Amino acid sequence: MTGTFSATSARLRGCGTALVTPFNATGAVDEPALRSLIDWQLEQGVHMLIPCGSTGEAVTLSAAEHRRVVEITVEQVNGRVPVVAGAGSNDTAKAVATSREMQAIGATHLLHVTPMYNKPPQRALLAHFRAVADGCDLPIVIYNVPGRTAVNLEAATCLELAADPRFVAVKEASGNLAQIATIIRERPAHFSVLSGDDGITLALMAHGADGVISVVSNILPGAMAQLCEAMTRGDLAKARELDARLAPVIDACFVESNPIPAKAMLAMMGRMDNRLRLPLLPLQDNLLPRVRSVLEHAGVTLTAH
Repeated sequence: MTGTFSATSARLRGCGTALVTPFNATGAVDEPALRSLIDWQLEQGVHMLIPCGSTGEAVTLSAAEHRRVVEITVEQVNGRVPVVAGAGSNDTAKAVATSREMQAIGATHLLHVTPMYNKPPQRALLAHFRAVADGCDLPIVIYNVPGRTAVNLEAATCLELAADPRFVAVKEASGNLAQIATIIRERPAHFSVLSGDDGITLALMAHGADGVISVVSNILPGAMAQLCEAMTRGDLAKARELDARLAPVIDACFVESNPIPAKAMLAMMGRMDNRLRLPLLPLQDNLLPRVRSVLEHAGVTLTAH
């Protein structure tokens, strides 16, 4: 069954899965595997789905593939949870064009990362995000991940954007707890703070964050969804129990760059082929036994060797 948080909720909260994009033997998007993954995620209770982010290898998808992945997600979800479509770019005009495309095919929200490589100053980040908001009508989730983009969205900049109701959340993956806590304390009532790091979801929700956009929920969607629900209702003991189960799998998800380990795990579970697009490669062979062992200890059913 789907999670307890509605697709029409005024505020994004709970566990959102940053979906991987399955590829088949020809290198094309594996549409049946993607549909199956989405159905399983919903059955396990995730509260939102995020196609075409960094976990989904969006930068190596063609425009037509990007559109198709989001179309499939919208079709399979069928209004049950929010679909937060990745639409970011370091070219603002392209970000606007992609946003309009995602809106046209039925996404409920947009995920916009800070522009990578260009290294815009804070005033330019404000201008970029406002130009995107001016160019489309969907609510925007800001994504701050300086480890990938080489620019940090500072708390003051994030809060200035949050004052505009067109920006409804931030996925915060800076790892800077003081910065994130400031945003949590000072944000307006409509604005969600979502962890961008699986391993600190419990800690951030204890500070008042609303949930997570998760990599590990590709593998253990039910456990991460239940952790968010436990924290929302104040059941810290249950949340700690779930966090302890998730922690080794979270660590395994990052033994190499995301989504390399996640795809290896999903292949071991029989959910898709272990295929990535260059410049990424499948997980190193010497790491496969470690990853398999972690999944076995977490109670995950494995079908592939």
